[in-house]
Amino acid sequence: MDNIQIDKLETTKPWGMELNTFCMLMHLSQLSSVVVPGLGVILPIAMWATNKEDHVEIDHHGKNILNWIISVVIYSLISGALLLISVGVLGFVAIAVCNFIFAIIAAVKANNGEVWSYPLSIKFFKIEALALTKSEVE
Repeated sequence: MDNIQIDKLETTKPWGMELNTFCMLMHLSQLSSVVVPGLGVILPIAMWATNKEDHVEIDHHGKNILNWIISVVIYSLISGALLLISVGVLGFVAIAVCNFIFAIIAAVKANNGEVWSYPLSIKFFKIEALALTKSEVE
């Protein structure tokens, strides 16, 4: 029974997409805040929450994204406090540039089947090492 369930989980496609494509879009979805404020937080969390139980890769990517989002909020609060001495603007610019660049790098890596941890990200959610992929086992 357990083997059947594992096989079923490995063959399901998140939202009808290939796993790497879904993980790539999870990272790129952070950039949707440019169009609709707040969507870049809600969309990746929704994508992760709806599929984290089915694929360990999605859980890893989702935790990386959550760690980054929480880190960005903390860095933004610090930059907001630094606005009082006119240095905070530089912090907001740096955060925006890093968020854009890191999301693209993570998306490219995810599309290649790699899990990439965001630099400068505070680790709130523990991410266990991924097991060997099927190609590494064969």
